[in-house]
Amino acid sequence: MSELPPNDSGSFDEIVAAETDRDPDLAVIEAGSRTLRTQGGPPQADVPARPEDPEVDKALREVEAELATRWGETKLEPSVARIAALMDVLGEPQRSYPSIHITGTNGKTSTARMIEALLGAFDLRTGRYTSPHVQSITERISLDGAPVSAERFIETYQDVKPYVEMVDAQQEYRLSFFEVLTGMAYAAFADAPVDVAVVEVGMGGTWDATNVIDAGVAVVTPIDLDHTDRLGTTSAEIATEKSGIVKPDATVIMAQQPVDAAQVLLKKAVEVDATVAREGLEFGVVARQVAVGGQLVTLRGLGGEYPEVYLPLHGEHQAHNAAVALAAVEAFFGVGARHAQPLDVDTVRKAFAAVASPGRLEVVRRSPTVVLDAAHNPAGARAAAAAIGEAFQFSRLIGVVGASGDKDVRGLLEAFEPVFAEVVVTQNTSHRAMDADELAAIAVEVFGEDRVQVEPRLPDALEAAITLAEEEGEFAGGGVLVTGSVITVGEARLLLGRG
Repeated sequence: MSELPPNDSGSFDEIVAAETDRDPDLAVIEAGSRTLRTQGGPPQADVPARPEDPEVDKALREVEAELATRWGETKLEPSVARIAALMDVLGEPQRSYPSIHITGTNGKTSTARMIEALLGAFDLRTGRYTSPHVQSITERISLDGAPVSAERFIETYQDVKPYVEMVDAQQEYRLSFFEVLTGMAYAAFADAPVDVAVVEVGMGGTWDATNVIDAGVAVVTPIDLDHTDRLGTTSAEIATEKSGIVKPDATVIMAQQPVDAAQVLLKKAVEVDATVAREGLEFGVVARQVAVGGQLVTLRGLGGEYPEVYLPLHGEHQAHNAAVALAAVEAFFGVGARHAQPLDVDTVRKAFAAVASPGRLEVVRRSPTVVLDAAHNPAGARAAAAAIGEAFQFSRLIGVVGASGDKDVRGLLEAFEPVFAEVVVTQNTSHRAMDADELAAIAVEVFGEDRVQVEPRLPDALEAAITLAEEEGEFAGGGVLVTGSVITVGEARLLLGRG
């Protein structure tokens, strides 16, 4: 990995120096990335297509239709009573394996994927549960580093369905969409069986459906303002909810946090006698430089330094996600607690080199280059804007933005305003999508009328943005960034022929 040539553009010294005094609030996003200047290309994103077998596809659609009749992920009743009841009748499958539990505002999925890759490289069988999905619902449950097959997903649903119906009959409210999926994941992991589960919370922590596990390692990625109507309006209030995953005697791996959030997390750790490892103190990023197809980082873990680790993802935020993931896996193996021996550096390098994160600064088309990124809040947008400036040398960048109505859309647009020459506002097909005209009204206030185009249909928006980017000429370096929502990114990915 040390032979990878650095990219000539930008000052590496400035990039490395910036690590010391970076604003932690800027270095957040549940994202990975791709680069225009890659030669061999990064690992391929593991996003499954629809099943080729018509019968399997029909069965999967029937399962999806049944799940859709339940409460969606945005409708919540803050309680783990229903999921606990389901676990009880299933025989407590979540207790048959150790787990690593991940909460935070941004960076959870990318961090989970890195943790999964590291554990797999050390010959452990993994189960990973993440949300939301980019294109296929089967992405949410992974075994051995890959999404479960459609057949296995259907089989798991059919296995748990009688128990779900039993719990439904006993509870005031039926199990929600997310609760059923969580039950399926925990059952699938037990059935595999896995050596360790990597579990991302859906929202919050204390009353999240995933929080029926007692994880020995609790990971908290950077906390910022999101879901404020449910989690609180300050970082401290949100941290209070997220600290609920910290269990007695656990090890807490804490990314850089706002001061008030850090105080809440540290207080919770003291209350339950948990051990804390903090980014910037016990572990962190020592150095990083742009390299062909990604970045070359030196990480300081709990057991020592890991030099010249190649990460095929771009952006400062991803280097910090990598540091968090490494510390979490070290903690899982007892590094820093039971012994001080670091992990094998060659195995760590091999694992990170294989990481992919679909729908996060992912290139899906060339000439002009079209990039997808699932940033959906201001913190994520700021990190994406910084990363795309570092990873791509676009002479003119056109934004395609389709956002959800319950997000801080103005803050998201303001974060992208410095990097978008023009923006095409649109909407995805979700019932949560903000109306294109409503989004356009906000965009005009942020960008000015001359820089905003409205195309309510996403296919039309993509075509308009590509046309605007092509005005630069074939070799002029115009590009398109599709962003604002995981749903928008997933639909654009399908339209552009991925999956």
